[in-house]
Amino acid sequence: MNQRGKISSQTPQLQLHSPAPYHSLVFSISKSHSQTRPLRFSQPPLTLSGSQTLPAAVALPRLSPSPRLASTLGFTLNPRVASPPAPFSWPSMAASDAPNGDVLIRNAFGSVLAFLILLLIGVLAFSIRLFSVIKYESVIHEFDPYFNYRVTQFLTKNGIYDFWNWFDDRTWYPLGRVIGGTVYPGLTLTAGTLYWFLHSLNIPLSVETVCVFTAPIFSAFASWATFLLTKEVKGVGAGLTAAALLAMVPSYISRSVAGSYDNEAVAIFALIFTFYLYIKTLNTGSLFYATLNSLSYFYMVCSWGGYTFIINLIPMHVLLCIVTGRYSSRLYIAYAPLSEVLYNQHLLVIPTIPGIGIKIRCELCMVVLGTLLAALVPVVGFNAVMTSEHFASFLVFIIIHVVALVYYIKGILSPKMFKVALALVVSIGLAVCCAMVAVIIALVASSPTKGWSGRSLSLLDPTYASKYIPIIASVSEHQPPTWPSYFMDINVLAFLIPAGIIACFSPLSDASLFAVLYIVLSVYFSGVMVRLMLVLAPAACILSGIALSQAFDVFTRSIKFQLPSLSDHSHIDARDASSENIVPDDTIKTDKSEDTPKERMTKRSKKKEKEPVEKPPTKFQIKKRLSVLPFEASIIAVILLVLLVAFYVVHCVWAAAEAYSAPSIVLTSHSNDGLHVFDDFREAYAWLSHNTDVDDKVASWWDYGYQTTAMANRTVIVDNNTWNNTHIATVGTAMSSPEKAAWEIFHSLDVKYVLVVFGGLVGYPSDDINKFLWMVRIGGGVFPHIKEPDYLRDGQYRIDSMATPTMLNCLMYKLSYYRFVETDGKAFDRVRRTEIGKKYFKLTHFEEVFTTHHWMVRIYKLKPPKNRIRGKNKKSKSKTSSTTTSKRKGTRRNPF
Repeated sequence: MNQRGKISSQTPQLQLHSPAPYHSLVFSISKSHSQTRPLRFSQPPLTLSGSQTLPAAVALPRLSPSPRLASTLGFTLNPRVASPPAPFSWPSMAASDAPNGDVLIRNAFGSVLAFLILLLIGVLAFSIRLFSVIKYESVIHEFDPYFNYRVTQFLTKNGIYDFWNWFDDRTWYPLGRVIGGTVYPGLTLTAGTLYWFLHSLNIPLSVETVCVFTAPIFSAFASWATFLLTKEVKGVGAGLTAAALLAMVPSYISRSVAGSYDNEAVAIFALIFTFYLYIKTLNTGSLFYATLNSLSYFYMVCSWGGYTFIINLIPMHVLLCIVTGRYSSRLYIAYAPLSEVLYNQHLLVIPTIPGIGIKIRCELCMVVLGTLLAALVPVVGFNAVMTSEHFASFLVFIIIHVVALVYYIKGILSPKMFKVALALVVSIGLAVCCAMVAVIIALVASSPTKGWSGRSLSLLDPTYASKYIPIIASVSEHQPPTWPSYFMDINVLAFLIPAGIIACFSPLSDASLFAVLYIVLSVYFSGVMVRLMLVLAPAACILSGIALSQAFDVFTRSIKFQLPSLSDHSHIDARDASSENIVPDDTIKTDKSEDTPKERMTKRSKKKEKEPVEKPPTKFQIKKRLSVLPFEASIIAVILLVLLVAFYVVHCVWAAAEAYSAPSIVLTSHSNDGLHVFDDFREAYAWLSHNTDVDDKVASWWDYGYQTTAMANRTVIVDNNTWNNTHIATVGTAMSSPEKAAWEIFHSLDVKYVLVVFGGLVGYPSDDINKFLWMVRIGGGVFPHIKEPDYLRDGQYRIDSMATPTMLNCLMYKLSYYRFVETDGKAFDRVRRTEIGKKYFKLTHFEEVFTTHHWMVRIYKLKPPKNRIRGKNKKSKSKTSSTTTSKRKGTRRNPF
């Protein structure tokens, strides 16, 4: 074991004493253990704490020496004859090692202080996300949260059984949607449970209020989980720093601000807590933490589709430990049946000695129990064992068992027999692996994506979505980020991450190796998809917390070592404390011996008068002084770090107050006249709710489907679930077609109203005109007659006089710019910064029924086929009139 309490790669030497009168095994291990390790014998258990070492001799009665047992355990037996050992007694703590009262008080005070700091971090994480409520109102943000809010309303009103069997006929008309089988229920069940718990305490909060404040509450939980995870990697100081950084990081605030009722609100906490329990299982080897790890993984599966990041990151870490030589034969001891080794009718269980069976046990519970629990989620089901995203965990599961089997056989067989057995095991293993690969190929060969989902393929190949699945590429959060977005979302943490990686390698442990692997993968995935900046945020905070903690530790220690010398005016200069001027003890003595006798007498007299005689510096103090930096440099470095942290805090508060607090449904702008509020979305949805029939169908682009269903309570054709590409392509084709063809498509879908979002008057850039090319691409992917070049002029997308006739005559152009010239007389578009090409036109198959105050939302109604109805009426009237006249004439002519 090294000086930091980590397990050494060398095999501990086990010495065997076999005196005749006693007939007992005596094991002496010269290695110390850094954590509590219970050893179960036939006698009372022996517990090793962090400040103790194994006793010099531990007797195991009625056990005879066995090289096979020792080799299986991974130790080396050295039999020798020794004198009868003294009766075993528990190691007593020396007086010098006994903690005094000051140490106990200091430790207790540190624990209480850490608890108070964590409490304040939780309050900070909750309060910094309330700017949206303070500046605006308690309202749900964005688009997807409205669907989650509607589902939570249904759950709290009808119960969980009706929720699992709920078929929603107001979405994806005429197909509908099975909500219980297509939604991740973690967020909804969490908010519903919180709502029921508060009402059981007679706290009458509405469902909307609970949904608004769910994300800030779980952001505090995520900060505490970050502390636990970082503490397992690098200690309490790094954990507190990382928790404080995560509480304020803008990337996480953007998804957890009050009102952002989305899956990521609880999924990030589940992600971090799952990683913490995994690392805790590695450090302790406890089946209790392994079981909790599986339950936490199950909660993560229920909450977010990003659980595949966990099920791939953890197996990669286990595989990396095997490849880098961190696997030993001791791993298999804990994975033997029931983790037991039966020998001579006595049970010897050593499941928690460092390095024995820890990774195997964690991987077993993570893969087997976690996969079984994940399959219980209806939206996942058999995808947990049928899709390619999960195959990495099963592959590593097989590899670690094969490695354990090889090491076990090597320990119980002779070298010659081992070669034969190894060839047999390898041949059988290859046959099994080939069979499994064949089965996997047969399973995934039927899928055109080879068992991968579209989003997963987009992560592996960033150009895949733009080539084959434009519906995924059309989402703004699926686009790759720009360099300024990194500075906006993680700020100075981007510069601290390399320092944190370096700190993880000194020394390198299983936990620090996991942190390095986590940051490397998250950086790659965030570079592919801007949405996954959210996954990068915890890793960046952990590595930055480690870097800041280590830096403050070095600089403050340098200052602490040199402050007494400055205050006492000692003869040791501050520069002598640096690493360049440290000299051994003998040189110090020779320097002192060169002083004159008078100077020595005066120094001794002064020391006797002022203070007692100081003891010579110990080796530990000299070693610490080797890492001491100059006093002035340490002061400047601490000031710079404080300024860096202060800049980070100011940026995070600004981002939380200004950039990420404004709800997308209520827009604001600042001008010379003051603050302007644009509430056009809620105005339009209120009009639909009060002026249309309950069974009317509303067609719009899929971005606004969730809000229309939740706020207007009207049936929509498509929404943000985007599960049916053909249905969305049909709507995109209708928007891209001329007015008459679009009317026929919408009439076939029983649509009565069409809603478009237009920002040309107020300068709102996220309107349908800017999204129109994606409608063309998605529609053209299913219906070949829609071609993107027909809407471009020399490869440029234009809406002015140089626009193509196809663009000027499509339905989207007409519904957006109808009567737009009446606003300013020029029809100047403030988003595209140009005058439109076609200013005066009339609608023949649609009629305008409502336009909001700022022209942001425009609603049109499909005209009935009047000509066809009139023609039928005329023919029917002519036929009836002719028959009646003929009857009348006939009766007159021939009354009989």
